Amino acid sequence: MEKSVEEKLEKTAERLGLRTEQIPRHIAIIMDGNGRWAHKKGLPRAQGHRQGGKTVEKIAQCCVDFGIESLTLYSFSLENWERPKTEVNALMHLYTQYLVGIRPTMMKNNVKLIHLGRLAQLPPAVKKELTKTIEITAGNTGMTLALALNYGSRTEIVDAAKKIAQQYKKGKLHLEDIDEECISRHLYTAGLAEPDLLIRTANEMRVSNFLLWQISYSEFYVTKTLWPDFKKAALEKAILAYAKRNRRFGTVKLSS
Repeated sequence: MEKSVEEKLEKTAERLGLRTEQIPRHIAIIMDGNGRWAHKKGLPRAQGHRQGGKTVEKIAQCCVDFGIESLTLYSFSLENWERPKTEVNALMHLYTQYLVGIRPTMMKNNVKLIHLGRLAQLPPAVKKELTKTIEITAGNTGMTLALALNYGSRTEIVDAAKKIAQQYKKGKLHLEDIDEECISRHLYTAGLAEPDLLIRTANEMRVSNFLLWQISYSEFYVTKTLWPDFKKAALEKAILAYAKRNRRFGTVKLSS
């Protein structure tokens, strides 16, 4: 019988010598370094993205096996449209293939896919396969995989503000109803717990307009490893580093 998320979490904690509460329930990753990985090997940038896609599958499987409840991946930002057209086209082709190819594995692992970002601007083929994969996996109750595709956090907050304004205009919301919880409810991530751990690969020290609202109290972990080289051992290292953090959420813990 398939193990529950909690059973997997307990097994992971035991293997890593941790308590279950020391393991992040929601991990967000800014996947960086595909192009540099390709350049170092004398390969086209598209090959780096292809290899990065394979890493996505492996790390997603690791998170399922570890008992992680949610995994959010920053895949393509609104700013990425400014990249060379050939690279963008290659990426969109890869997304179309990937969204079809992952369905059997997602169903086998009881993984639910959700999308973060603006759907309308995506090419028709990507939009079609993304929507279909979301529909196919909608009933799954295991890990949630959130794919930030055509995403920008400032745009997400603007979109949330517009939704709230529309509801206020219609009389469905009153001024006193608009609080932090209300804003969270209108973000793309509505219903998703805030990330405990944010990982960024390729040694970049910035958040790049990613989940600005949601990562207010997330722990950051930056690694020099390029995304295509990020493996199970690297993920475990990030989790172990997270386990050592003292999460105070703005308060001071007094010693007893």
